[in-house]
Amino acid sequence: MVAFPELVPGRLVARDNRFRATVCVSGREMPAHVPNSGRLRELLTPGREVWLAPAAQPARKTAFDLALVQLPSGLVSIDARLPNALFAEALAPHWLGGGPEQQVAREVRLGGSRLDFLLTSPAGRCWVEVKSVTLVREGVALFPDAPTARGARHVHELQRAAEAGEGAAVVFIVQRADATRFQPYAANDPALAAALIAAQAAAVVVKAYRCCVSTAGIRIADEIPVEWPS
Repeated sequence: MVAFPELVPGRLVARDNRFRATVCVSGREMPAHVPNSGRLRELLTPGREVWLAPAAQPARKTAFDLALVQLPSGLVSIDARLPNALFAEALAPHWLGGGPEQQVAREVRLGGSRLDFLLTSPAGRCWVEVKSVTLVREGVALFPDAPTARGARHVHELQRAAEAGEGAAVVFIVQRADATRFQPYAANDPALAAALIAAQAAAVVVKAYRCCVSTAGIRIADEIPVEWPS
């Protein structure tokens, strides 16, 4: 589990820009950092109950990070930095069979991109890109919630690695518990959906996992099926 610091309850007033929101804490409005570049339109609506993490750097302009959003279906973690930590903690140690000889390298360059992980063991190597998912509609987790040329570029790099005989994987971490399956959001980003379909056909592994989220922390709960758009 990735533990949260002691969180502070608040209410969202407005999302000011890509990385900043105004929140109300104990009757006082103040800015908070939004650690996610996605649109988050279904989540960051005015009046929504939120949970805030105190900033690690006391001198920072924003005193809080916006950590959790409360929905009727449960809590949603919006911090796009957490899925990498969740993968490293819960999945990477077992990905290539595990064992003491397995090595995990982060932020490793492949072609024109820098991918999240390179796992190496006596069984071989596997390049892994991890994606944060926060959008769920009628039980279907969808990615991305905003078009991402960078995401498609990463998938193309993974496909080239797979075609060269190396292991490659895209892992979608759904930071909420109410998803029952995952789909690439083809209507929102057809280029990424097409890239994922082609990569999967070229032996790139595509997996999705949902999480249990509480004010204490977040952990991977289980794997959910990946469905492909028709």
